[in-house]
Amino acid sequence: MGHAKTSYVCLPCRASYKQPYDAWRERHCPRCARVMIHAGSAFQPPRRRDRNAWRALSVVLNSGIGFHKSCCGGPGWRPRTLREVKERTAYAHRNGEPVARALLRYDLP
Repeated sequence: MGHAKTSYVCLPCRASYKQPYDAWRERHCPRCARVMIHAGSAFQPPRRRDRNAWRALSVVLNSGIGFHKSCCGGPGWRPRTLREVKERTAYAHRNGEPVARALLRYDLP
């Protein structure tokens, strides 16, 4: 039985690769050789030319938020645009909420 495939992301190249998960092994981008970020098995990359979506994704992944399957299916809502990211980070700073938690909010109060 093989290992489950999961996504690894290279933000500078705006590329995603499905590879077997191994918590002890760094994955390197085949295009630029940088270390990739483990994004999770439920990750769906934006189109490479969608710079706005990749910038939003960069904030999400660098906040420690992944795209992992849950008991109910997918990873749940994640911001896809810079506007959504900026609204949630501003909310977090105004209200003292951790940015990672605010980024997971579908609606802001």
